[in-house]
Amino acid sequence: MRLLKARDDGGFSLTMFPVNPPPYAILSHTWEADDQEVKLKDIEDRVGTHKTGYKKIEFCARQAQNDHLEYFWVDSCCIDQSSSAELSTAINSMYRWYQNSVKCYVHMAGISTSSSSEWKLSFLRSRWFTRGWTLQELVAPKSIDFFSEDGMYLGDKTQLEDLIQEATGISNQILQGHPPAQVGVEERLSWIANRDTKYGEDIVYSVLGIFDIHMPPMYGERAVHAFRRLGQEIEKSFTFTQPRRSTCRSLKSTES
Repeated sequence: MRLLKARDDGGFSLTMFPVNPPPYAILSHTWEADDQEVKLKDIEDRVGTHKTGYKKIEFCARQAQNDHLEYFWVDSCCIDQSSSAELSTAINSMYRWYQNSVKCYVHMAGISTSSSSEWKLSFLRSRWFTRGWTLQELVAPKSIDFFSEDGMYLGDKTQLEDLIQEATGISNQILQGHPPAQVGVEERLSWIANRDTKYGEDIVYSVLGIFDIHMPPMYGERAVHAFRRLGQEIEKSFTFTQPRRSTCRSLKSTES
């Protein structure tokens, strides 16, 4: 696991921890345009400060410091996405990384705190609730704090539980920290029914941790084939109840 740390000059450095990482915070967010997210090489070359995504890294660093955490993790720049082996490891480790974080900070793009009624309505309609990868980022962490786009604190997962349940349909027991395995396969599949990912097969890869499944990603296979592989892996571990056709059809994913 590769973690970020703030340098004395205001920049950031990266440190690899093959095992036993120190206590860390973790960021959950929706991506900007790809060229506006700060990548691993940007951090290594000490560039990218002009990118929109750099503000999210600074935000996460500030919150981590407030919580007395020296290290933090941001997906865009803590994974070497040019390495297929590292990307595969990251995809299969992501749920655990979020689960083991001391704090998860959710950056809710597009939400303003100008008035109580307005931000709550924006919260319910947030793009964050429509993305595939943010599902595990909601379910896995023990402690989640939600922030507006300008960094204002909105509340933690407990305080916002009713709004989150309304936005996602996820049961309160899961939002309160019970393991996903306590509900059935079909219920867990329903959580991604109205979520999207950039690549079709990612909608399946994004729920590997939800099902406690390890499965190598095969980009280009398309969602239907990835979903079939997921079903086969689930069958190996326990009796798999075939999801309803309506559930399969509702997996909104972009075919590449």
